[in-house]
Amino acid sequence: MSVVGIDLGFLNCYVAVARSGGIETIANEYSDRCTPACISLGSRTRAIGNAAKSQIVTNVRNTIHGFKKLHGRSFDDPTVQTERVRLPYELQKMPNGSAGVKVRYLEEERPFAIEQVTGMLLAKLKETSENALKKPVADCVISIPSFFTDAERRSVMAAAQVAGLNCLRLMNETTAVALAYGIYKQDLPSLDEKPRNVVFIDMGHSAYQVSVCAFNKGKLKVLATTFDPYLGGRNFDEALVDYFCDEFKTKYKINVKENSRALLRLYQECEKLKKLMSANASDLPLNIECFMNDLDVSSKMNRAQFEQLCASLLARVEPPLKAVMDQANLQREDINSIEIVGGATRIPAVKEQVTRFFLKDISTTLNADEAVARGCALQCAILSPAFKVREFSITDLVPYSVTLRWKTSFEEGTGECEVFSKNHPAPFSKVITFHKKEPFELEAFYTNLHEVPYPDPRIGNFTIQNVFPQSDGDSSKVKVKVRINIHGIFSVASASVVEKQNLEGDHNEAPMETEASSKTENKDDADKMQVDQEEGGHQKCHAEHTPEEEIDHTGAKTKGKMIMQDKLEKERNDAKNAVEEYVYDFRDKLGSVYEKFITPEDMNKLSTILEDTENWLYEEGEDQPKQVYVDKLQELKKYGQPIQMKYVEHEERPKALNDLGKKIQLVLKVIEAHRNKDERYEHLDHAEMEKVEQYISESMNWLNSKMNAQNKLSLTQDPVVKVSEIVARSKELDNFCNPIVYKPKPKVEVPEDKAKANGEHNGPMDGQSGTETNPDPAKGSSQHTESGEMDVD
Repeated sequence: MSVVGIDLGFLNCYVAVARSGGIETIANEYSDRCTPACISLGSRTRAIGNAAKSQIVTNVRNTIHGFKKLHGRSFDDPTVQTERVRLPYELQKMPNGSAGVKVRYLEEERPFAIEQVTGMLLAKLKETSENALKKPVADCVISIPSFFTDAERRSVMAAAQVAGLNCLRLMNETTAVALAYGIYKQDLPSLDEKPRNVVFIDMGHSAYQVSVCAFNKGKLKVLATTFDPYLGGRNFDEALVDYFCDEFKTKYKINVKENSRALLRLYQECEKLKKLMSANASDLPLNIECFMNDLDVSSKMNRAQFEQLCASLLARVEPPLKAVMDQANLQREDINSIEIVGGATRIPAVKEQVTRFFLKDISTTLNADEAVARGCALQCAILSPAFKVREFSITDLVPYSVTLRWKTSFEEGTGECEVFSKNHPAPFSKVITFHKKEPFELEAFYTNLHEVPYPDPRIGNFTIQNVFPQSDGDSSKVKVKVRINIHGIFSVASASVVEKQNLEGDHNEAPMETEASSKTENKDDADKMQVDQEEGGHQKCHAEHTPEEEIDHTGAKTKGKMIMQDKLEKERNDAKNAVEEYVYDFRDKLGSVYEKFITPEDMNKLSTILEDTENWLYEEGEDQPKQVYVDKLQELKKYGQPIQMKYVEHEERPKALNDLGKKIQLVLKVIEAHRNKDERYEHLDHAEMEKVEQYISESMNWLNSKMNAQNKLSLTQDPVVKVSEIVARSKELDNFCNPIVYKPKPKVEVPEDKAKANGEHNGPMDGQSGTETNPDPAKGSSQHTESGEMDVD
């Protein structure tokens, strides 16, 4: 059973796996542990990861990247429209109103849902992990930002299904970092002591997250989490890009933002410059050759200028830090350490802002890039029965308060109840009791929309059916179980009705859904509704609404077709490459090792054929079906194989002849010794030895005739005898002669009286011990056991 953790980043992805030696971040086929979150679609095939990133500039309109923020959002969502301006490829409104991408694939315009796009990326990461583990991968834990809403989380789950992955948990990124930090700590306070409070700061390419966690031995509890979903490394890149765009407009009279290729190149160069400025405070150059209109552009920047340019961005670092401390009710002196991860935390000015707020040094003990993936792999190992992991409980939280609304019987009014408050522990279940006479509907929504980075507060509508009045006409008591599950997704898990019975007021619960609710009741009854709490474990929600199932069916079907197309295209390319390789390899050998085995006329003819084939490959043969290349290779081999055969025969013939000659000489020596009455061979039958002598004579005549005939031929002519014939003759000689000439001498029987005399000899003989001559195996075994020694393999 595989254990895999996936850090599904905005810019890059990392995969960590659990092995017997611990957690390891694995490398892809490019020996790179970082896989770009990038998919490039072409006329025949797809490229994903590193190969796709190299096509961002050359295949601008069909290379998809920066799509993480589009999950679970409608096309008209303000965030989608903001991202749309940044992206060089086209976004499209899908039939269900969600945002999708429109690209040209297999020579036609095609729309893809974001779940399908992320599914392609996850399938690639799945393949990478399978190659590393040498076994199939299904179970995994995938990271998501802590601020993702219900819709965004469901969308990522759907993408995992499209990729054929069983996501055991969607894990908040800062919680994954906290787990990677805490599980290896040996000095955590015991459960009855004051917990150790640690702040985790994660600033990646597109978002900024902060959480404060309390650690005890074997326990992690997230106390509070805050975030700025619109602050990350790319905002600092954009500040540089805007600066240089303005400068180049004045200096070179070019408008970079009108040219998508040039703009992408500038983004790449600005990202490199930003990283260099993190390590160097002096002036650093920016040079781009053939940037636009065949112009070479150049400029420079230093860290002080950069920090001044990004002053407004740096001012946004402190508010989430202050908010997380307020929500956790902690003071600066309550914090034990501050851990930072994420690429953007390498910017010195960001570190300075954090240090200034907490008035203490920050820690960089965690791997800034790989900590999230490692934490996810650890969580997967904890959830997997295949691995034994140190006991470690994880309590996350609900990032936004959730409220339920329903219609009441009072003048068609509505009732509301906040079932989960902000920073409420998760996963968690609650049982709510309603008094109803008919089916009713529950609407779940986020209580404070201004806190949620999502335009629609609605989570979903849930209908409670099969509700009827009691036999005496009173309202039925309906118990509804709601929960935030392990993925952070809200659902109405089950509902049941309590029916009154005549037998001394006993109650009997009749389940309406697949899961019975808790029987624990509180005595409070406000507005005919009560809430019972039931702390949630890792249970499955049977009545959970899953709109992603529809996406999965279409997405998985499309994914299968794409994989088949990729396979067919790879086979076609392999066939083409085989022709090209044969042309170059054979041409090289014609001028060296094969030169002696071909006549000048045939050399000229074959050189022309090879040249024509090479020209064909780059002209009309550039894009042909696989079978055309296969036929072309067979045609070339008809000319090449005879020459190759002559060369191989010439190289291997001397050894084969020598081996046969040696075997003949060895048998001749035995024949000679037998004639001379050598006692070693006096037991051999005379008639059989005559047959051997005759066979050897025939073999010598065959060998001499073949060698003489072969010596008269030139190297360009076909050989008289092939190596395979010589080898076969050699084996035939072994089979005929060896059983006769190497027949062992018969054993001499010892007379019975002599053997008896030897048996009466006292004491050990020939240096043997007495125990070794003991004929009683049981006794011998007993003696061996008493010695107390045993050899164990």
